Amino acid sequence: MDLDVAAVRAFVAVVEERSFGRAADRLGVSQQAVSKRVAKLEDRLGTPLIVRGRGGADPTSTGRAMLDSARALVGLSDRMAALAGERLRTLRVDVHHTWLASIDLVRGFHETASATGLSIVSSGGLAAGLPALVAGDTDALFGRATALPDGVRRVPALLEPLQILVRRDHPFAGHSRLPLSALAGTTAWMPSIEEDSEWASFYRALGAEFGIAFDTGGPDFGLEGLVERIASEPSRYTFAGEGTRLPSHRDVVRVSFTDPAPVYPWSLMWHELDRHPTLPLLVAHIEDSYVPWAADRFWIPSEDRAAFASARTARTATSTHTPFQPKRANAFAPSQEPRLPPR
Repeated sequence: MDLDVAAVRAFVAVVEERSFGRAADRLGVSQQAVSKRVAKLEDRLGTPLIVRGRGGADPTSTGRAMLDSARALVGLSDRMAALAGERLRTLRVDVHHTWLASIDLVRGFHETASATGLSIVSSGGLAAGLPALVAGDTDALFGRATALPDGVRRVPALLEPLQILVRRDHPFAGHSRLPLSALAGTTAWMPSIEEDSEWASFYRALGAEFGIAFDTGGPDFGLEGLVERIASEPSRYTFAGEGTRLPSHRDVVRVSFTDPAPVYPWSLMWHELDRHPTLPLLVAHIEDSYVPWAADRFWIPSEDRAAFASARTARTATSTHTPFQPKRANAFAPSQEPRLPPR
């Protein structure tokens, strides 16, 4: 059976972005073109691969089973094209997800080197991102670096303050800034925590130190479903990074923390054998932008502290600086109603 690689690529993009629209933006084609390509692939295989829901586009059971093979096919096609000189070699940067703060780090780099070609990849975490980096399918990877394979290097990239998302009449909503101690004995709802993921170990460390439990039950219906659930239950709350682009809801607010404020430690990772000429520019930009954490004001897990303690090459870093906060399209004050980011 012959398969259209463009159709397979569209399928992979929709699954990784959980949106036909974001997949279209990533591929540089219209949303209609993406829909037609996925439909063509489903027709060729004789089975549905994607199901649309309120929370976004998700793979069917068959789609999930085929995803690894589809990614491998797309990766093989890209490598063959590169060897044959059929496309301009761009810097392939894995940002985890395009609605997270890491995309702003890449955008900031692109603004300083606008002539540089970039391809954005969304692997969803280290489980898929690190193997792709080692295989040479990507050049750089943003995420919380834990145990790294041989040859993979990293530098601190961003300390992203965490916030909680609560309904407007929640007791925590009345605080402009909340002490972490106020969460002791409470349970945060975190349906997106995946066992053995890098963010699962982060929240386990946070919970152990500050007495916070985590409810990971219930399916993950995406950002829209998350916000709607918070809006429907006055006692429920969840964590989110300050740079996470969340849908707007009039009954939901974000609340920041006082000292110590928990921060999520983002690193930039790459393989030491990667010789892409733009990669050193990206590394230098991230090193130059990074501001280290102040131990008396911010909290990160003990296993991350050594890597994030040094000022490295950050030009303006001092113990009085707050973590670097990239420009965000939907920035809003902690106790104000969030605004829907532009599309």
